[in-house]
Amino acid sequence: MTLADRLSAGEVLHLPASVSHARRGSLRHAFRYGVDYLLFAPGTMRPPLVMSHNRFNLLSVRDRDHGGPRGAGRGAPWAREALTRAGLTWEPEMVLALLTQPRFLGYWFTPVSFWMVLRGDDLLAVVAEVNNTFGQRHSYLCHHPGFDPIRAPDELDVEKIFHVSPFQDIAGRTHFRFFLTDDRLSIRIRQIDGARGLDAVMSGRLRPLTNRSGLGAALRRPGGGLRVLALIYWHALRLKLKGARYRPVPTPPESEISR
Repeated sequence: MTLADRLSAGEVLHLPASVSHARRGSLRHAFRYGVDYLLFAPGTMRPPLVMSHNRFNLLSVRDRDHGGPRGAGRGAPWAREALTRAGLTWEPEMVLALLTQPRFLGYWFTPVSFWMVLRGDDLLAVVAEVNNTFGQRHSYLCHHPGFDPIRAPDELDVEKIFHVSPFQDIAGRTHFRFFLTDDRLSIRIRQIDGARGLDAVMSGRLRPLTNRSGLGAALRRPGGGLRVLALIYWHALRLKLKGARYRPVPTPPESEISR
């Protein structure tokens, strides 16, 4: 079965990912940590007992967390409408999937989620849904002309217009590279602003989510999004101690999505 077929049939895939960040420029800073993501098709997923959709559980996903205004999202319908407005003609064999960190015991935060359009084993489009720690969200749409398949060497770039880190300017461009097979996923994000910028990579093997793997992830990396938020604040403190200049939080972009 292709990846699209597996997701359409209800499979939920677990990505125990390695995430690395490296800041470029005169002030350098780098770190690496593990994080758990899930890949699923919201309309058809059949999760194991440890995971629920729109209900409390050890792991859960809620429609209001994604697609549209933060905390008041519409989930998959928002993503479908955004992609349709961008010119995508939906075909029966296309599957809309979401790659995201789930809620952990009800708590939600994730720096970035990815809406993905799959056809067979081909990746046709991605909406990168970015959240900062100031309650704001903006999404970036990535696709080739005519929604041709996105291959591993391809680099898709967008103008950076959203405030993520208070220690970086809103400037330059953000470059995305996606590598996706039936059992492995890798996403590289490069923000380039002259000699400054940031390199971020998330990669790992895709495995079926089971009760055992869900419990194991909770024991290995307890806290989910709360743990990730704590790591963000810890590295922000380290950057400040290194002398990084703090930028005030600007008004978010008027548009929900850009490309």
